[in-house]
Amino acid sequence: MKKALQQRSVATRARLLAVGDEIVGEAGYGALRVEEVVARAGVAKGTFFAHFQDKDTLMDHLIGARIDAHLDRLAALPAPGDVEALADAMLPLLLFLSSERFVFDVVLRRSGAAAYEEIGPIAATLGRLAELFAGWLPAAPFRLDVAPQILTEGFEALSMQVLALNFCALGKTLPLRERYVAYLRAWLMPPLAGSKG
Repeated sequence: MKKALQQRSVATRARLLAVGDEIVGEAGYGALRVEEVVARAGVAKGTFFAHFQDKDTLMDHLIGARIDAHLDRLAALPAPGDVEALADAMLPLLLFLSSERFVFDVVLRRSGAAAYEEIGPIAATLGRLAELFAGWLPAAPFRLDVAPQILTEGFEALSMQVLALNFCALGKTLPLRERYVAYLRAWLMPPLAGSKG
């Protein structure tokens, strides 16, 4: 009996995720409402909250799955050999993260920076991205005067800053890729001899 209940619970959770994905596909992440999810899934609102703490928790799973798909693509690529190749590899992921203000806001809230006690899907994907980037470092002529851990943390931070500027009215002066290349170059390339860093 217990196994049947567990299987039903797994099936219900999968149905809620599938319905959430369906709604997002039709109207975008910002349009998803818990009421519509439960109505389409044919479950009570209490059932939704038995599986997900709130709407953001459902979004954590849905957005995390999309980020994971982008990371699968990145993992299959050869290591980028320069800043431009790195920007081109990252651009599809950045475009997804900036596709809706709601997506970017959820990523910021769920990235781990907000001191969540549990590591959710989005925070796990950002950890995976850091591992991918750290693996790429030896393949490119990036700076060696900074510890790889700091380069990785800076890469994550500047990626989020570029996305944040993309939503800022004053920051829309440059296309996303152009701004990203400039930030990557400033952070990853060795300082020129005689320059003041």
